[in-house]
Amino acid sequence: MRLREQIEKHEQGWLAPWGQRSSESRGRVHPDSSHPHRTEFQRDRDRITHARAFRRLQFKTQVLPYHEGDHFRNRLTHTLEVAQIARTAARALGANEDLTEAIVLAHDLGHPPFGHAGEKVLHALMAEHGGFEHNRQSLRTVDHIERRCERYRGLNLTWETRAGILKHGAEYPLYGHPVPLPELGASPGVEAQIADQCDAIAYHAHDIDDGVRAGLLDWEDLDELELWRRARARVPEASGRDRVARQRMTATLIDLLTTDLIEASGARLERSGVAGPDDVRAHAAPLVALSDETERLRAAVGTFLLERFYRHHLVQRMAAKAERVLRDIWHAYARDPGQLHPRSREGARGEPPERAVADYVAGMTDRFAMDEHDRLFDPHTHV
Repeated sequence: MRLREQIEKHEQGWLAPWGQRSSESRGRVHPDSSHPHRTEFQRDRDRITHARAFRRLQFKTQVLPYHEGDHFRNRLTHTLEVAQIARTAARALGANEDLTEAIVLAHDLGHPPFGHAGEKVLHALMAEHGGFEHNRQSLRTVDHIERRCERYRGLNLTWETRAGILKHGAEYPLYGHPVPLPELGASPGVEAQIADQCDAIAYHAHDIDDGVRAGLLDWEDLDELELWRRARARVPEASGRDRVARQRMTATLIDLLTTDLIEASGARLERSGVAGPDDVRAHAAPLVALSDETERLRAAVGTFLLERFYRHHLVQRMAAKAERVLRDIWHAYARDPGQLHPRSREGARGEPPERAVADYVAGMTDRFAMDEHDRLFDPHTHV
């Protein structure tokens, strides 16, 4: 049987100097008792996975909406893939796996329905009310919107998890937040940097997979990418004619990028001379990153996906439809907040009513948003 104190003692010997020890956490907004068997970051992770917002991720779009097919990634499967990659990187770099995983599992909780189209339209609609940004909204979700205790709102996560979720999302000074924001240094902690880098690794790899599966990307065109050619050299039998080839190539891309991330970041951290997590946060530039050459190759993949997939006319058509749906819903409630459920209005007390509308809309799944649009505008749909 392992007690919390034993796990914390193990961290002291296992983690690298830059890894965040759970016993040295800055604590929670609301004081809470310790658990006999779980560290503070393990408790954060568990609170997040039991949150309603986490369950709703399964019906939120990553790139292609859920109704286009059962096997395309959604926000939940994306989050789980990032967590798997990030745990590997954190373990190899001597960072705190539990803290890294908690940050990853919460990083998209504030993402609105319909992917980045949803965030784009909500930011435009909220421009005069502090804007909308999904990192800030994720923190607002765990700090205020979720309820798990009669004594306070939110999940009452540790300072380190909250700072990792926020990253650099504090640039909107008018964006309402009910409790003090965690103070951010020049850079995020190592665990947050790992989460951020592994997020990009995951979505670049699986967006290629989803794009090919959907018939929106041509397998042959991917040979334009040097990173793809390097991956294919490791899987010469991958022809793109079946799902096994796609899966092999997806795994190989992830392995190439993750291995480079670990090796380049490990060398960078060692050279930096950082002696603890506070040194990492004070460092002028992030220390967890791909090598310069691999970053160049990854950036080329991002440009390719932007031009060939994200701007594909069918994806653009779906995004435009999504923006119309959310814009209609937002305007209907902003004109008459009395249509909102009292619980939703109560959650933004003391803030502009538009913030309550944004909270409500951002929490919707894709299908709920479409159903809500029908309830608001179709006279034959039951309210």
